[in-house]
Amino acid sequence: MSEAAAPEISDRIWTVPNILSFLRLVLVPVFLVLIITGEDLWALIVLVFSSLTDYLDGVIARRFQQITRLGQLLDPAADRLFIFATFIGLAFRDVVPWWLVAVIVGRDAVLLVLGIVLANFGYGPLPVHHLGKVATFCLFYALPILMIGQAFPAIAWFTAPIGWAFALWGAFLYWWAGVIYIVETRRVIAIPRLLGGSRSDTLDS
Repeated sequence: MSEAAAPEISDRIWTVPNILSFLRLVLVPVFLVLIITGEDLWALIVLVFSSLTDYLDGVIARRFQQITRLGQLLDPAADRLFIFATFIGLAFRDVVPWWLVAVIVGRDAVLLVLGIVLANFGYGPLPVHHLGKVATFCLFYALPILMIGQAFPAIAWFTAPIGWAFALWGAFLYWWAGVIYIVETRRVIAIPRLLGGSRSDTLDS
């Protein structure tokens, strides 16, 4: 039974996917300012543009063998920063409560601590759990839906409940995945590490 060849991961920096990820990172503070100042339509346009480039950089990286170590860091970083910027900007305007921001940021702070613990025991980051991917998916859907309601108040009665449903469900799954990562970290550090063993999968959701 033959195994599929793993994609080659390079150390290149200037690839099209990486440039798109850099662009998304640059747009994060622009996006935050637009939300805080009430420029909701422009903020929505920036968010949609960021979502499209997020999709494109993944497609290009896989199709043209441009998967890089830097890209594996930049892509999830840009995703998280856009999530944080949206929730912080909407909380600043009292559209969403600050406790929701604390829930989202707190979970990633826990993952940061887990990463440090694993590194101290000689392990890399844990493999991505599917619940983490589903949670991020829900939050990514919640953000543009909530922003549509702000940009077009006439339809907020329809978009707000849907956006809130995705946001709350995403936050719940975000922490559920976080608990799984905590349990897995405890299990891993309790097992004597095999010489030469490593865990190279990235924890990006």
